[in-house]
Amino acid sequence: MTRIQKTLAALAVGASALVAGGAAQAQPAQPAAQTPAQAGPQAPATATPAAPMLTIRQVYDKMEASGYRNISEIERSSKHGYEVKAYDPQGQRVKLYVDPQSGAVTRSRFDD
Repeated sequence: MTRIQKTLAALAVGASALVAGGAAQAQPAQPAAQTPAQAGPQAPATATPAAPMLTIRQVYDKMEASGYRNISEIERSSKHGYEVKAYDPQGQRVKLYVDPQSGAVTRSRFDD
């Protein structure tokens, strides 16, 4: 066998091992179901997946649809979701705190 043939044979064996390993990992074993008696009081509750975060453009569109104008700043905040600076429908400069999943204003204050 030439060096190229040996290299190709080794690559083929490696690729088939990767494919076989990937197929084995693609179907993880399912844990056995527990009865409530087996689970006990310390069993963790099943968590529901969190809703995806809105993009800055989606937040902008929601604020505009709610009557806010001249939106000048939208920042992601680890504490409040999104922080938005805009003018409310009455023309007052406000700072809004917006829920990152729903786009609802959770808090607002006048901005100086």
